[in-house]
Amino acid sequence: MKKRHSAHFRKMFVICGLLFLMDAPRFLMGEPTPAAVSAFNSYSKAVESRLARQHQSTNTFLASPASDLEDVKIRLRKGELIIEKLTPTTNADFSGALLHHWRGTAFAPGAKVEDFERLMRDFNSYPQHFSPQVLQAKVITQGGDRMQAWMRVRQRHVITVVMDTTYDITFGQLDRQHGYSVSESTRIAEIEAEGTDAERTLSANEEHGFLWRLNSYWSYAERDDGLYLQIEAVSLTRSVPRGIGWAVQPYVESIPRESLEFTLRSACNALRK
Repeated sequence: MKKRHSAHFRKMFVICGLLFLMDAPRFLMGEPTPAAVSAFNSYSKAVESRLARQHQSTNTFLASPASDLEDVKIRLRKGELIIEKLTPTTNADFSGALLHHWRGTAFAPGAKVEDFERLMRDFNSYPQHFSPQVLQAKVITQGGDRMQAWMRVRQRHVITVVMDTTYDITFGQLDRQHGYSVSESTRIAEIEAEGTDAERTLSANEEHGFLWRLNSYWSYAERDDGLYLQIEAVSLTRSVPRGIGWAVQPYVESIPRESLEFTLRSACNALRK
């Protein structure tokens, strides 16, 4: 009984904390500070440099999860997702913001590199394969292995947030069995009253900072009669005001993990179909 009351109290505290974030003074909202943006860009470039080195060899193409490799392969072949938190232990350089870095690995039996790249490039089908998070999607410009794409996404947890997002995406291959992609957000705008006559895009000063930046990095390798998929997501959100962080921050930090896990599982399900 006490555990139920404690869980209920914690949930109510989270709800109150999130409502506080939505109604916080204007100076707590808006765009990230230049220092936070600079720190995010530096961190992302370091991730991209490490991935570029990985992608030079078939032996290092996928990062090895921080656990027994044979055990991981068995779990993956059984359909389990391996999710790892890579976020640094300190966000001291991210003034007024929180950095989130997660990696997920999965195995899609029978899938091939061309199957996955066809799925990733077909943005018109994203609302079908990545529902209910992706509401709309389309390619804005495309040339060779580079494209710019737009998506309207919905994050539904204790509260529901709808955002219009634009990404620059690049695809590459080491060979026909090893491919990768880099997706960097160029614009993220929060939408109010989505789907109603009152729908509008919030200005930078009105936004709540639930997501300021999001870069996603896919690596995929064809072997063992299937396709190993690995995605890393690096995102930037507003920080949590003092006094409510003990209850709200764990929830805020769980959202990027759940989003990455949903994306990875949805991709595997789409490949099976």
